[in-house]
Amino acid sequence: MAVKDCGGHKGCECERERLYRRCCAALVAFILLVLFVILVVWLVLRPHKPKFYLQDLSVLCLNVTPPASTYLFTTMQATVAARNVNDRVGVYYDQADAYAEYKGVAITVPTRLPVQYQGPNDASVWSPFLRSLDSVQLPPQLAVALAQDETAGYVLIDVRVDGWVRWKVGTWISGHYHLRVNCPALLTVNEGKGSYGANTGGGTGYFRFQQAAACAVDV
Repeated sequence: MAVKDCGGHKGCECERERLYRRCCAALVAFILLVLFVILVVWLVLRPHKPKFYLQDLSVLCLNVTPPASTYLFTTMQATVAARNVNDRVGVYYDQADAYAEYKGVAITVPTRLPVQYQGPNDASVWSPFLRSLDSVQLPPQLAVALAQDETAGYVLIDVRVDGWVRWKVGTWISGHYHLRVNCPALLTVNEGKGSYGANTGGGTGYFRFQQAAACAVDV
């Protein structure tokens, strides 16, 4: 068996080798400790996405008259509630727009929501007006489908919120995360009797929101 000689000059090399190994072991242990601390903090404080609810949708006007015109004229007011479900994490809503869709096509222009900060377990309510502003022209087949739905007595509208949020833990504030919210709203037309072929846009109580419901949220 060969015996390693660490005497003289070779002894200095052996000492340096041992020191190098100890430094590497200490560095690896430090990195593992930091990673462990980060993992624990993340598991304890990891933010959960806020919960959104569509509480009401009041339709003041919804009028399209194909084939004569495919321009949509609508004014509605949505009441959207959001709750921060985190115990230690706050949420900044820095920029968020609300608008309405029908079958995946926007039927109102975006309405900017007020900037909002939600503390842990806090809640907020927005009630934006959503309008077409005479600038929404539907594809012909979509205008016909909307008129048919109104005639049948039921119209499904999606109220959407699109924006950016940041998380706050103590004094630390994260970067921006994209917020996407979809709130389906089933409306009855003339108490489900429909418009009987005449899409007039109705009047007070002509469109009725059926039931408050939770929204799909993606962050």
